[in-house]
Amino acid sequence: MTIARTTRRILPAAALLITALAAGCGGHYKVTDPASGKAYYTTSVDHERNGAVKFKDARTDSKVTLMSSEVQKISKKDYKAAVEAK
Repeated sequence: MTIARTTRRILPAAALLITALAAGCGGHYKVTDPASGKAYYTTSVDHERNGAVKFKDARTDSKVTLMSSEVQKISKKDYKAAVEAK
């Protein structure tokens, strides 16, 4: 196996691991569903073994599970503005 081929396999796994570790820490998050473009806001994201994420949406107080998502850490100020904008 060449170095380039190995790198192509390792980089996506590393990116997923970094996202999972960042999302596991305390903070404020914007979780986006890439299929619909809908954004959710939460203070805790749980990553499942199958790649899904589970969290409680602060706007609706609903439990949400997404198979595909983009998790972005945001400032407390941005979080509060988004949640209050309901």
